[in-house]
Amino acid sequence: MIPEDLKDVAARADELRAKYLYERDKRIRTHPDGNAQFKELKGPLAEFDKDPYVEPGFTRLPVVEETDVVIVGAGFGGMMTAAHLFKNGVHDYRILDKAGDFGGTWYWNRYPGCMCDVESYCYLPLLEDTGYMPKRKYAHASEIFEYCQLLGRTFEMYPKALFQTECTDMVWDESIDRWMVTTSRNDQLSARFVVIAGGVLHKAKLPGIPGIETFKGHAFHTSRWDYKYTGGGPEEPMDKLHDKNVAIIGTGATAVQAVPKLAEAAQQLYVFQRTPSSVSVRGQRPTDPEWFKEITSKPGWQTERIENFTGMITGKNPPVDLVQDGWTKLLGVDTRRLPKDDEEAQLLELIDFRNMDEIRARIDEIVQDTATADALKPWYKQSCKRPCFHDDYLLAFNRPNVALVDTEGFGVDSVTPDGLVVRGVEYPVDLVIFASGFEMGSEYSHRLGFDPKGTDGVSMSKAWVNGPYTLHGIHAHGFPNLLMNSATQGGQDVNFAFTLTETGKHMAYTIARCLKEGVVRVEPTIDAEEEWNNVILATLAAYGAYHASCTPGYLNNEGLPPANLVAGARSGAYMGSALDWAKHLQAWREDGSLAGLQLKR
Repeated sequence: MIPEDLKDVAARADELRAKYLYERDKRIRTHPDGNAQFKELKGPLAEFDKDPYVEPGFTRLPVVEETDVVIVGAGFGGMMTAAHLFKNGVHDYRILDKAGDFGGTWYWNRYPGCMCDVESYCYLPLLEDTGYMPKRKYAHASEIFEYCQLLGRTFEMYPKALFQTECTDMVWDESIDRWMVTTSRNDQLSARFVVIAGGVLHKAKLPGIPGIETFKGHAFHTSRWDYKYTGGGPEEPMDKLHDKNVAIIGTGATAVQAVPKLAEAAQQLYVFQRTPSSVSVRGQRPTDPEWFKEITSKPGWQTERIENFTGMITGKNPPVDLVQDGWTKLLGVDTRRLPKDDEEAQLLELIDFRNMDEIRARIDEIVQDTATADALKPWYKQSCKRPCFHDDYLLAFNRPNVALVDTEGFGVDSVTPDGLVVRGVEYPVDLVIFASGFEMGSEYSHRLGFDPKGTDGVSMSKAWVNGPYTLHGIHAHGFPNLLMNSATQGGQDVNFAFTLTETGKHMAYTIARCLKEGVVRVEPTIDAEEEWNNVILATLAAYGAYHASCTPGYLNNEGLPPANLVAGARSGAYMGSALDWAKHLQAWREDGSLAGLQLKR
C-alpha cells in the first residue's frame, strides 16, 4: 500500500529512474580512470601545496629522543588520541604535522564562508571538558580552528607538538620492539607505539584537466586560500577582486560555501559545474546563551546529543529529535538500508524520490533564470553525494555577475594560458580556484605520504596489496604497536568528529593498558582480523547496492569498480550505524581481555 504523500512520485517512478540513469551514464568517462583522473600537488603543481599561513624559512634543530608514543597528524584524529592519552595519564608522546598548528582540516580550510555542516554542539568534541559555548549552530572554520588551539592548551599538547614537520619513514625495529620514526626535519624518534591519524580530508587533489600547468593567471586550491591575492580574510570581505574575473571549479560542499562570498567580491564569477550538489536549508543562527546553559546543565549532555543525532540519521529513530536540522529531516529514514522485502524496497525508493523532488523544487523557488535552475538540479539519489545545506548558495545565481557554466557532466575541456574552455567556448579569467576536494579512494599509504615497514621490513603497501587486514580498522598483523585512526575498516558517519573521537578514545585506552601492564608488543591475530572483516562485509551489501547506480563521485570511486574487487571490499568502512560500530569498540573495552590481540610482556 503506497502512502498518500508518496503517490505522486510513485506515478513518476519510471520517469525518475530513467532520468537518474541518463544523468549517471553521461558522466561515466569515455576512458574510465576513477580517482586516477585527479592530479597530485607535486612536480609542476607543487606550488599548490605550499602552506600560505606560515612565515617561510622556518628551521629548528632535529629532535632525537625516545618516547612512548608518536602521533602522526594533528587534526581531530590525532588530537582526540592525545586528549585521551592525557586522560589516561600518558604524557610522554610526540605529535607531528606538516601544518603550522593544530586543526588538520580546520587548519587548512580557511576559505571564505567555510563552516561545518554538522551542528557545533555535536561536532566540536569534548565541549564538556572545555566548557566552551559555540557561537553559532554551525561553527565557522575560524572558530573551529581556534577551538582546536583551545584543545591543544587544555590537554597540554603544544609542548609535545612538532609542526611544519612530515613523517618520512616509519620502521619497526624487532630487536628493541620499537618504531623508528624519521621526519622531514631530520628528527629521529624511537617510539614504543605509533598512531597514524592521517585524516580523510587532508591530501588535496586537482582535476586532471589538459593544460592545467599552462595557466598564466593566479590559481590555488581552496585549502590553500591566498588572501594576499583576494584580500580580506576568513571573516572579512575580499577587497581585491572587484576588478577580477574569477573561476571556481567544482560545486561540492566547499564551493557551496565559497560561491556566495566570491559572488559578493568578484567583478565576474564563473562557477564550473560537472555535477550539481543537493542543497537544502541550513538554518544558521547564533547560540542562545540561556538555551545553551539549560542543555548543558545535565552531565553527559553532549554524548546524549551526539547519539541522538547519529541515531536520527542512521535509522535508529529515537523518539525525540534533539537537533532538528537538515540532516535529520533528510536522513530521518535510512533509504540505503537493506529492505526486508519488495514492498519496503519500493517504499524506500519512493521516499528517496520525494526528498530529492523537494530539493529540486526549492531550486525553482529561488533561482530566477529557468535554464540556470534546471542545470542546478541534482538527478540522483539523496546519498549518492554528501548532501549540502546552505541558505545563500542558490541566491548567488540571481546576481548579474555570477554565471553557471554547466559542463553537462563532462568537466572542463582544457585550460589555456588565459582561461578555461568548455564545449569550444573559452572563458578568460584572472583567477582559477580549484574546489576539487581531497583524495579519499586512493591507497592508504599513498594518502599518508609514507609507507610503514613492519616485521621483516614488509611495507604496508605490500602487505595490503590485496586489501587492508585490520582489527577494528586500528591494529594490523605484521605491524606491532601501530594504531590507525582511519575510515579504512573503521567507523564512518557524516559527523567525522564522532568517529575520530571514539577511535582516539579506544586507541588511548589500549596504549595506556599496555604501558601500565608492561606489554611491549601488541598486534592482532590473523583470525581476529578475518572476524572483523566479516563484520565489515556484513554492513556493505546495502551500501554497495545503493551506490552501484549512483552518479560518479568520491563515494563510489568516480563510478569505476575497483580493479581488485577483493581489495575494494576489504577497504570499506563499517557502513552500519556509527552507533553500532562504537558499541563494538565499547564492548571490546568492557570485556577487558584485549581480545584478538597477541601480547608480549
